[in-house]
Amino acid sequence: MAFIPATDLGSARAFYAGTLGLRLAQETPIALIFDANGTHLRVAAVPELRPQPFTIAGWAVPDIHATVRALSRAGVSFVRYDGMGQDADGVWPAPDGHLIAWFTDPDGNTLSLTQFARA
Repeated sequence: MAFIPATDLGSARAFYAGTLGLRLAQETPIALIFDANGTHLRVAAVPELRPQPFTIAGWAVPDIHATVRALSRAGVSFVRYDGMGQDADGVWPAPDGHLIAWFTDPDGNTLSLTQFARA
């Protein structure tokens, strides 16, 4: 199970279910539980939140460019970091051959997509 904090469960529901397309498995007054391809993702209500300056959750995808473009069409903005050498889609080619892109949720939590390099 993975945990993500959120100050507004309504906005979180719209983002994780509506924008990212995760299936909402359970909703309570204090949390949303999504099925993230077999992993439970618990988005928990918190009274206040200071987003961390690092990635708190991410997903492996088979085609990062197609996924970035689809999410961009759905309104997701991808983060660009100075000096990282990201391409036009905001994808960074890591030294190990993995491809990574970052975006944020409505609370400013940093999330990522990774296309792992083939061995």
